[in-house]
Amino acid sequence: DRYRRTMKTRQLGPFTVSAIGMGCMPLSLGRDPMPTQEQATATIHAALDAGITFFDTADIYAPSWDEMGHNEHVVAQALRGIGNRDEIIVATKGGITRGEGETWGRDGSKDYLRRALEHSLSQLEVDCIDLYQWHRPDRWKVYGEVIEVFAEFKRQGLIKAVGISNANVEEIEVAQQVLGEGGLVSVQNEFSPRFRCSLDELTYCDEQGINFLPWSPLGGCSGGAAAIGSQFTAFEDVARAHGVSPQQVALAWELAKSDKLIPIPGASRPESITDSAKAVDLVLADDEIALLDASAAYHDPQVHR
Repeated sequence: DRYRRTMKTRQLGPFTVSAIGMGCMPLSLGRDPMPTQEQATATIHAALDAGITFFDTADIYAPSWDEMGHNEHVVAQALRGIGNRDEIIVATKGGITRGEGETWGRDGSKDYLRRALEHSLSQLEVDCIDLYQWHRPDRWKVYGEVIEVFAEFKRQGLIKAVGISNANVEEIEVAQQVLGEGGLVSVQNEFSPRFRCSLDELTYCDEQGINFLPWSPLGGCSGGAAAIGSQFTAFEDVARAHGVSPQQVALAWELAKSDKLIPIPGASRPESITDSAKAVDLVLADDEIALLDASAAYHDPQVHR
């Protein structure tokens, strides 16, 4: 058992997971140079050492179009031989396509999603995926009919839980209707100090008891995370008062919004995820939360649709 620290936990559908997870995309996409497997393994092991037991990936997280599943394979390699492996929850996503020449698209057809799921099972080296999420809506398909495909995967024992990503409130409601009470475990939308346009979805999920998984909770891997303190001075001020990083303040601020919210900050270095994990122990005062709430800019609400 390599866990060195016990982290506060939250319920994620049928799973008990760390209150903060790790987004694994930076290990395969958006970094130059790309992290080696050794560095990726060291980063994931640092997350485990910090008490993180929830990891989020997707089939499209890959250096190029012809390496679909790269990130899933990286995660699987890093978790080989880990003690208490059954306590580590790995979520992945399907429904976005990448083709020759880096042509990106979406495919919500049953045949495509079945192939994507089977490939993810293979790359993750598992017989059943813990949480399988529809990555982005395919606007050529009826939303509820695609959700029924995910319900079928669950009935077949190929996945344990269903989630959706980049969804609006109406789509969340449709998923609930198709999957039945408690059937929709999570909604993964963008949310951070920089991007707050998912507040409606966050509020709805909190009311409905659905987990909300903010992606890019620190503002994204293209410099947003590093710039939190300079872009939003309130986060820097609160961080200085507590002797912590602005990134920890951002995650603690998010955690305070709902006990159903589980941030999944991305990381490509052990130091980053170790710092993020400490946010679970940072308690913000009500006046600090109000200050942070008032500090950020609002962006186009259609960006994440």
